[in-house]
Amino acid sequence: MGLLLQLYELRWLLATAGLAVYITNKIRAYNRLKAFKGPFSTGWSEAWHAWAILSLKSHLKYKDVIDKYGPIARVGPNDLLTSSPELLAHMSAVRSPYTRGKWYHRATRHQPGIDHLFSELDEDKHTRRRAQLAPGFSGKENPELEASIDTHVSQLIHLIRSKHLSTTRKSKPMDLARKVQFLTLDVISEIGFGQPFGDLVADDDVHGYIAAGEIGLLVITITMALGLTPLMQIPWIASRLGPSEKDTGGFGHMVANARALIKERLKRDTDTRSDMLASFVRHGLSEQELVNESTLQIVAGSDTSAAALRAIMLYVITHPRVYVKLQAEVDAAAPLRNLVPSGEVITDAKARDLPYLNAVIKEGLRIHPPVTDQLPKRVPDGGETVTVEGKQVYLPGGIFVNQAAWPLHMSKTVFGEDADEFRPERWLLETDREKLAAMNRTHELIFGWGRYQCLGKPIAQMEIGKAVFELMRNFDWCLAKPENPWKEANYIGLFTHSDMWVLVTDRVDGGSGH
Repeated sequence: MGLLLQLYELRWLLATAGLAVYITNKIRAYNRLKAFKGPFSTGWSEAWHAWAILSLKSHLKYKDVIDKYGPIARVGPNDLLTSSPELLAHMSAVRSPYTRGKWYHRATRHQPGIDHLFSELDEDKHTRRRAQLAPGFSGKENPELEASIDTHVSQLIHLIRSKHLSTTRKSKPMDLARKVQFLTLDVISEIGFGQPFGDLVADDDVHGYIAAGEIGLLVITITMALGLTPLMQIPWIASRLGPSEKDTGGFGHMVANARALIKERLKRDTDTRSDMLASFVRHGLSEQELVNESTLQIVAGSDTSAAALRAIMLYVITHPRVYVKLQAEVDAAAPLRNLVPSGEVITDAKARDLPYLNAVIKEGLRIHPPVTDQLPKRVPDGGETVTVEGKQVYLPGGIFVNQAAWPLHMSKTVFGEDADEFRPERWLLETDREKLAAMNRTHELIFGWGRYQCLGKPIAQMEIGKAVFELMRNFDWCLAKPENPWKEANYIGLFTHSDMWVLVTDRVDGGSGH
């Protein structure tokens, strides 16, 4: 009782002392990065950065910052933002001393204390897990990969032709955003679980994964932006507020379905199968690890490929010159050169040989990168001096450097004065070899770099090339609502799209219909 009385009598002194410590720490944090300019309050508070993330338009907010303050700027007391391709590649290099930022990556865990490839902060464990997963993403241990993609691209073409065609007699708007995600979900589920979800056949989000994924991403976005990740990693809090496998919907329901599919597969002899899941099992993943990694692929693998396809198609449809030129190359490849027999999906090898198709895809990925994660890297203790656009810049140890994907891929220094415009020819007509090499190096960052490069890159490239070719080969396209082509949101760097209404006519009968 005497101690409590003494503390009460000293309450103002203690409060003053606490305030002094708080202010001292704030001043120290401010001074560490005072050499870097940024939006008002970013030297003292996380408020601006939280608002940027919660706006669901962080990619545009970051571009505004880089456009105003230069290729490296301040966005928080302990956070920098950069659009420097050299610095981003340096931080992700195989032997780089930089490590992943806890505040961002830990928020993507499915369950407290249990990591997947993206949330793992221990670099040795991350390297080992990549080694376990990599064979499953390749054709060596998954020889049916291309055939699986062909099956679902064919199903997409059949779905559109059988149910969603417009004619001269009747317009029938179709939400391309939803159909494209049916494709990417069926592809990732077949190569990941050995059986597709069946969305294309049903013309529906059979398991509710699209809605569940968006709910999960929204929760992660709010948790991350408000700094609630440490609380949500406490098991008893997560069990009450976080997703549960007992849920009838949302992210928890998605995890429960993934676990059920995996349990069913594990009952069978996976050694005789040649898909991704069988490869993961052969390389030593436990049931829980299979659930974690497979659920990650459902969200990350399908959302990123779907976002890429939507953006490419949107820019092609809205640029008539590009549309006509691409369709001419597609037509020349299919019937005239007999590369693609009627009724078959173009092979990956043949699609990669079509220069304008690949230029369109590269330009679509550049002008609207499908992934704009912050991907913060922690500067090693002791700090480091780096070069940013020819200038020496000192980065204090312990601070985080985030990527700004939008200004990175619209850099006029790298891509020219018309970098804000969609012009596929920039990849074909550039004669300066050094500049073209710089363009390609920067473009590679779309899929990550070094020890963080996306393992699903070959799958995404194959899927996108085939889908764009076949969509342009089989149909003619226009926007149903050109004044509002889609609804878009950015959840922690992953895009969701809806209401991408298009009118599709069949090129076989000229769209006349009956």
